[in-house]
This record gives sequence, structure tokens and C-alpha cells, in this order.
Amino acid sequence: MSFFQSFISKAADIVWGPVVVALLVGTGIYLSFRTKFIQFRKMNAATKSLLSGEEYGEGDISPFQALMTSMAATIGTGNIVGVASAISFGGPGAVFWMWVSGAFGGATKFAEAFLAIKYRITNDDGEKSGGPMYYISRGLEKEYGINANWLGWLFAFFGFIASFGIGNMTQANSVSESVKATFGISPIITGIVIAVLTGLVIIGGIKNIGRVTEKLVPTMAIMYIIGSLIAIFSNITMLPTVFKMIFANAFTGQAVGGGLLGTVIRFGIARGVFSNEAGLGSAPIAHAASKNNDPMTEGIMASLGVFIDTIIICTMTALVILSSGLVTVGSNGAMVIEGNLQGATLTTAAFKTLLPGIGGYIISIGLIFFAFSTILGWFYYGSKCVEYIAGLKAVNYYSWAWIIITFIGATTSLEIVWSISDVFNGLMIIPNLIGILGLSPIIIKATKDYDKKIKMENGEVSEQLTTP
Repeated sequence: MSFFQSFISKAADIVWGPVVVALLVGTGIYLSFRTKFIQFRKMNAATKSLLSGEEYGEGDISPFQALMTSMAATIGTGNIVGVASAISFGGPGAVFWMWVSGAFGGATKFAEAFLAIKYRITNDDGEKSGGPMYYISRGLEKEYGINANWLGWLFAFFGFIASFGIGNMTQANSVSESVKATFGISPIITGIVIAVLTGLVIIGGIKNIGRVTEKLVPTMAIMYIIGSLIAIFSNITMLPTVFKMIFANAFTGQAVGGGLLGTVIRFGIARGVFSNEAGLGSAPIAHAASKNNDPMTEGIMASLGVFIDTIIICTMTALVILSSGLVTVGSNGAMVIEGNLQGATLTTAAFKTLLPGIGGYIISIGLIFFAFSTILGWFYYGSKCVEYIAGLKAVNYYSWAWIIITFIGATTSLEIVWSISDVFNGLMIIPNLIGILGLSPIIIKATKDYDKKIKMENGEVSEQLTTP
């Protein structure tokens, strides 16, 4: 097992090496500039459209439910465990690179949702199916005559495997460990409860998942943000030092044991993507189910998810950890973490330090809701990957396997599963970004036409739009 663990760790290092990191960030930067940073300049319009509850066409769930389902999958242990891991292994500077991934990742998420709507299909059950496997195969064929079915299949396969790790076992395990530490409840009992609740929700398909997530996600996010703000303001004088640590360490490269700058960047971006999933290709699968025939409006609304997840929620966790005093940086730039804490234990200890008595409960309750929502969202992602690979009938078997794996994840040690998740997350990115970059001229042209249309409606220009 030690050999296999070593092999997986090395594979994760290769997959998350300079090439993938450069491809991820480079795609976000490229799309940001070519769309004139649409993720920021249309944020107000996206928020208004989302909160209006307006539907723009046929689909299975409302645009709001689509965003909440995608955020249900993104707002998970990555916001608690992932941020703490980034700091533990990459240093405070990793937070800066998480912000970078979030800032540019909004454009990538916009592109993903745009393509998901544009190239989605209606399956034999009358439901919408879309995502990278469809816009890779259908989009490249339609626009350029390129047969990329094999690349779409590869994405679906990687997504299927990754779903059991990032979307299921790691989430269930984080819940069971937190519940055991806080309430003393056996992981077996926790595993049974999570598995049963999961089964009750997913049996109703995407419509039932959408109904649950539209209530669960906003509630849990608001509760966690309020709890984090209270913790941060309890030691507000520490904030200037915290930001100094983040920005100084982001470029000095002093991680644990004096690690290199590449380590800081890698963990910052990797954990940022683990949290917001921009470029991963998972979120567009949910957006493809939206009752929206307009790729532009769906893309703009989707970009909000990255901002909320990374710029707001992940930042809350990071500021709590660094404000607690548990993480210090010496005069030589080397970081020291009290008690060598990592992951959820570091975040929990930070909340307990700033908010004695209730801090631990904020994390435990947050983990329970965050992780459960992720399990629901990633079930849908995995089921659509299975549908693409093996057809609708196979989804029934996948559903039962999902419930069983949820219980196993809650009751089993998962160190190696985290590493496997890192590998397959990275592998999902490659075909997805190939599809996005290949179809980027379509995205850019549609964005320019959209801007012209808005200006014409406002009486600013009179030129005619070209047909996409």
C-alpha cells in the first residue's frame, strides 16, 4: 500500500504540475481579457437576473436551482478542509493564489456554462444532458468537423471516477470525523444517516436535488459567513498582520519547511480549483439542466458561483485560521503551525481559539451541510457521466453504488482517496480546457454580439449584430 500511495502522490504531482497549472490560469486569463472581464462587469446584472427567478426557456430546473446545485457541489469540504490544507502545505501565500484562481476562474466558469447550454441535448427520458463531454464531442464536430467523441468519453470517464472521491467518500468522511470529534457519535451511525438521506434525495433526480439545494445552499452559506465574521471581528486587530502574511508569503515561496514558490502556487491553485471547480468541467453539467435557452445569461449567472465560493467563503476560512494565532511566520520567512495541525483540525482549532465554546460547533455543522450538499451535487455530475458512457439504464446501478460508497466513505480511513481525487480532478481539466479553448472563438464572438445588443437597446450604437 505504501508503494501505491507513493505512486499516486507522484501522479498527483505530475498532473498538478506546471503544465496543468499554466493551462488553468492561462485559460482564465485569456478568457477574462477576451470577454473584457465579463465575470466582474456583468456581476450586477447576473445577480438581478438570478434573484428575479425568471426562466428563459426549457429545461429541468430553474436558473437559480442550477446555480445552487453547482454551488452545492463546490461549497463543500474544499472551503474548510481545502483552505486549511492549502495553508498547511503551501503557507499563507497559498491564499493569494486561491484568490487568483477565483478571480480569473469566473471567466472559465462563464465559458463552461455558456457551452453547456449551447450544446446540450434532450435524452430519452426528456431531461437535458450537457457538460464538457457534450460540448467537446458535439461542439468541435459542429464548428470544425473534428471527431472528438473519444475526448468527450475520456472526460466522462475521469468524471465518473473522480465523483466517488471528491464528491462522495471524502465528503462523507469529513462529516463522520467532525461529528465524532464534536458530538461523540460513531462513524457507523453517521454513515447510515448520510447514506439514507442521500438516497431519499437522489431518488427524485435533478428536480428533487434542485429543490433541496435551493434551500440548503443559501442557508448554510449565510450561516457560515456570519459565524466566520464573528470569529474574525473577535480579533480584528490581527487583520493587518494576516494580509501582510498572505501577500509576503505569496512571492517568497516559504511554505512548510521552507518549500519553494512552486509549492505555494500549486497548493493555492489546486485547492482553489478543488473548492470552486472552475475549469474542472463539473459545474456546467448542472447548468445544462437550467430552464434557459440563452447561453449568455446562463454563463453570466454561473460566474457568480466562483466569486461566492472562493472570494467570499474560502476567504472567510482563511482569515479565521490566520487570525487565530495558530499560524506564525518567522523572521526567516518559514511558517510554523501550532501542534502541526492540518485540514479540518486546523480550521476547527482556529474557530475554537477565536470563539471558545461555539467555534467547534460552527465547523461541525458547517461541514455536515457543506459536505452533504456536495454529495448531492456530485451525484448528478457522476450520473450524467455514466449516462454518457453507458446509457440511462446504467444510472440506476450508479445510484445504488453511490449510496453504498457514501456509507463506506464515512467509516473508512481515506488518506489515499484524497490523493486519487487530486489525480482525477487534474485529468478532468485537460479535456475540458481543450474543448473550451477550441470553442473559445464562439464564446468571444457571442460575448461581443451580446455587448452590442445591450448597447443597441440602450441607444448607444446602431450597428447590426452578426449571426453567431
